[in-house]
Amino acid sequence: MPENHVYTFLRELARSINSGASNSLLLTGNINDLFFNEDDDSYAPLVEFLKKKWSNTPGKMILVSQINGMIRFPSPEARREVKKAWIWWKLSLNPEAGPPALEQEFENNLSDLSQYPTATLELLRQFCLCSRTRDLKTGRPFLEKDLIVIIESAEILIPESGIADLSHGDRHRIRIALDWFSDQGFIDGPDSVVLIAESASLLNSKICRLPFVKQIVVPLPDKDARKHYVTWFNAASKGALKLWSTEDDFAALSAGLNLYELRQMMKESMGYDQALNAADVIARVEGFIKNQLGEDVVEFKKPEHDLDNDVIGSARLKGFLKNSFIPRIRAGGPGAIAGAAVAGPIGSGKTFIFEAAAARLGIPVLTLKNIRSQWFGQTDVIFERLKRVLEALHQVMIFIDEADTQFGSVGAEAHDTEKRLTGKIQNMMADSRNRGKIVWLLLTARIHLLSPDLRRPGRAGDLIIPVLDPDPDERKQFVAWVLATAGLPDAGIEAVQSLDTATAGYYPSTYALLRSEIKAALACGGKDRLTLEEVQAIAGDIIPGAITEVRRYQTLQALVNCTRKSLIPVEVTDSVIKEWQDEIAELESRGIR
Repeated sequence: MPENHVYTFLRELARSINSGASNSLLLTGNINDLFFNEDDDSYAPLVEFLKKKWSNTPGKMILVSQINGMIRFPSPEARREVKKAWIWWKLSLNPEAGPPALEQEFENNLSDLSQYPTATLELLRQFCLCSRTRDLKTGRPFLEKDLIVIIESAEILIPESGIADLSHGDRHRIRIALDWFSDQGFIDGPDSVVLIAESASLLNSKICRLPFVKQIVVPLPDKDARKHYVTWFNAASKGALKLWSTEDDFAALSAGLNLYELRQMMKESMGYDQALNAADVIARVEGFIKNQLGEDVVEFKKPEHDLDNDVIGSARLKGFLKNSFIPRIRAGGPGAIAGAAVAGPIGSGKTFIFEAAAARLGIPVLTLKNIRSQWFGQTDVIFERLKRVLEALHQVMIFIDEADTQFGSVGAEAHDTEKRLTGKIQNMMADSRNRGKIVWLLLTARIHLLSPDLRRPGRAGDLIIPVLDPDPDERKQFVAWVLATAGLPDAGIEAVQSLDTATAGYYPSTYALLRSEIKAALACGGKDRLTLEEVQAIAGDIIPGAITEVRRYQTLQALVNCTRKSLIPVEVTDSVIKEWQDEIAELESRGIR
């Protein structure tokens, strides 16, 4: 963090308040974290940080509403000032009311708020109304200072849900908020409200969609902010922190963590008097991301198989990956690719091959398993968390298997949640700021069902890569691989030819199944090798499955959607493409999809 660092979200917040451009503000994102105040060289939670930054602003008074219903005033003097103004305002509306009765009413209102959040919201609205109103007799404002009202946990106070699922209190608070933020007097007035919620999708959409409610996102800390906190913490601990390397390396490796997580990790290390190592940090990052998104949403992968030694066949594709795909990702910058769609029939080895490519790159691999939730509005929340985490990482590769079922279409027949999710992923892929940082790999056997907007250039459509079944020479490599597993690495050409004939119709995943069966036979029989006849008997017992036409259809779709002629093993001409399209139409006429 630079010495004179200014948080971008704080600058945007201050500009909105000072200019009067928006009086209703919504802070989302990394709200449960620590923030640095250079005035007293300290870190504090968000609300305390805002209070410190704004406490000495001339003509402003900060009120904080907590979820337990309490309203916090900046000082006893400020409380008395608001009380005096409120009583004066109430008297102007009802001159017959006695000041003692109004004083008691004010005190009763504040004392009852812990049980009545609806009353809290209404009282805060009244404070703003009092603040901007002038006494008709004197022309003076009832309250000399403008209010900045900070409402914590706004998503609990004004929750998003279907109307039928909202309680009477929820509906009442939504109505109060609508009246408050839509009041032209408040819109044109000097007071401001800052709602704090982790996600805009958790706050009631009737409030979020108001044109005068401005959302400001608090990002996860970048490397400079993490480095500043580590240095500050170590200095405050008198150098007691032990690291495997430099503070700069620690800050770089901890990408994706917030400062609370860093604090906890450093506290634990000091408590046990153990040096933090790189493995500890990586494990902490993985755990934090899983905790943020959910175990059923994201999985960290650490592929270790090698592109040259463990991926059989696919020579054309491996050459492309090593000479073009991997170098472009490593280079980063404007020349980097946003992502790729990987198409090919089921069982062709798409995931295995690209995991090997990821292993060679040596960058974190996240597999998104299910980002669509059954719960109301939860899909949008998951995406916002995902976006926040991904943009905080230095570089990451995203695997989305069965991508056609994860995103689907954006057509009129698609569900609103599906359309929103697909649209957000598309925008994130196209964002030039993510080039070289986030690489999307959309793997699917049904490339034709993937949204056309995802398949266009600038998104995954930069590269649509086909993964095809092995050609005759590559089939022999698979057969040799199987024989070597059976303890027959030098079986000879005739043995290879014989097993090749016996495994006609096999594809990569079937060969992998055969190899597993051979390993099981060796283990169960207590042997270190099988005979060729035994291998052929195992192969003859395996039926590849009645999916030949489906796989052919998927192969044709991979070919016609491919964006690189060099990845197709035949010369691509208009007549060849026409033949593929005719065959697709013929298969579809027979119900093959």
